[in-house]
Amino acid sequence: MAERMLRFVSLDQELPEKRPAEARAQDFHEIYANYLAEKAAAQASRCSQCGVPFCQVHCPLSNNIPDWLKLTAEGRIEEAYELSQSTNNMPEICGRICPQDRLCEGNCVIEQSGHGTVTIGAVEKYLSDTAWAKGWVKPLKPRRARAEHIGIVGAGPAGLAAAEELRRKGYRVTVYDRHDRAGGLLIYGIPNFKLEKDVVQRRVQRLADGGIEFKLNFEMGRDATLDELRARHDALFIATGVYKPREIEAPGVNLGRVVAALDYLIASNRKGFGEKLPAGFDAKNKKIAVIGGGDTAMDCVRTAMRQGAKSVSCIYRRDRDNMPGSLREVANAEEEGIQFEWLTLPRAFLGQKNVEGVCLTRMRLGLPDASGRKAPEEIKGADFTLDADLVIKALGFDAEAMPPELAVTRWGTLKTNASLTNLEGVFAGGDIVRGASLVVWAIRDGRDAAAAIHKYLESKAMPKLEAAE
Repeated sequence: MAERMLRFVSLDQELPEKRPAEARAQDFHEIYANYLAEKAAAQASRCSQCGVPFCQVHCPLSNNIPDWLKLTAEGRIEEAYELSQSTNNMPEICGRICPQDRLCEGNCVIEQSGHGTVTIGAVEKYLSDTAWAKGWVKPLKPRRARAEHIGIVGAGPAGLAAAEELRRKGYRVTVYDRHDRAGGLLIYGIPNFKLEKDVVQRRVQRLADGGIEFKLNFEMGRDATLDELRARHDALFIATGVYKPREIEAPGVNLGRVVAALDYLIASNRKGFGEKLPAGFDAKNKKIAVIGGGDTAMDCVRTAMRQGAKSVSCIYRRDRDNMPGSLREVANAEEEGIQFEWLTLPRAFLGQKNVEGVCLTRMRLGLPDASGRKAPEEIKGADFTLDADLVIKALGFDAEAMPPELAVTRWGTLKTNASLTNLEGVFAGGDIVRGASLVVWAIRDGRDAAAAIHKYLESKAMPKLEAAE
């Protein structure tokens, strides 16, 4: 093993080539190139093959990262891909959009020792893209057919992962979604420069070719009640995500051109499919202000820059070190010319009919709050104004109202126990249970729910033993 692995002491970390900032800010293509085979093998060989692999421990899917890195270093690419996809229904997507700097790569032992992490995400992307190109990704074929029919509400990552796992076991599966395309936030919430849509669509097509039925433009409560869906199916999985934007309590928040982040991103992604951009969502030649410090805020500022904005500012109430989003995404935004207004908080939105500016106040960091981060405190008399023609609110998302039969938490998310809700045969997972979170956690929840549904249906199918007299 030492001949092929543990080369981090002699081989430097090398990320895939990144397109120059000025060029990539002009279009919506992905910003990273793929590894060549030799480069992928060399970077994989830097893995230290830990006895306790912290990369795997901190991966929500418990991906067997050291083993598929070793196979990649040995040139056994198809085997490496098979191993990587055995625990992950969407490795090509996670390789692109997972915040590896906060998960596997951020906990890599050689990163902690100062040698620079193994580029796990880039190798994962290389493996899965190679697999698609070479035809190693086979159509979904159940080994046997089962009579039970499962309904899945939500075609995002949790719903798609559960659908694949259940179909693989032979169940009939129907996936319902409110949008006209399957994929959820993978299609409409994440910009193309992070995840080009053909990557998602080929994965969805594979599921459809494998016998999974998709009913789109379908909304639970509008097109069918929860009881009607339960009557149609032997089990139901709810994975609707959280779409309700959090609001700012400030004067002028209802002015024109003060929009929610998801509405803005959906409009932009629809334009990528050739649709017309609605009025009020085009950043071209406008001064843009984005409020928030998470990954959604980074998606918005970088989208606005690509739409031809005159200027783009990100307003965040804490400093750079306390941002909830990926620092890699922040660095990409800075390279592309985004201006950050650290330690600032909106007090009011200015204008008559449409927004014309934002009144901001300076903040300082005080003692840590319940989240463990230092709480921002207002500095009296430190107000200033930022000109803005379009303001995008990226403050996070809450759950929309659920059918009253379902038990919810005080945050509006569904209560579950091992994926099961308070209703028999109704399961739930993804953001509608855990709140706004990562795609990789949604995939994990979908897989867990599929296992729970299979166990539930197997127990119903078991013959009941009569008690001895």
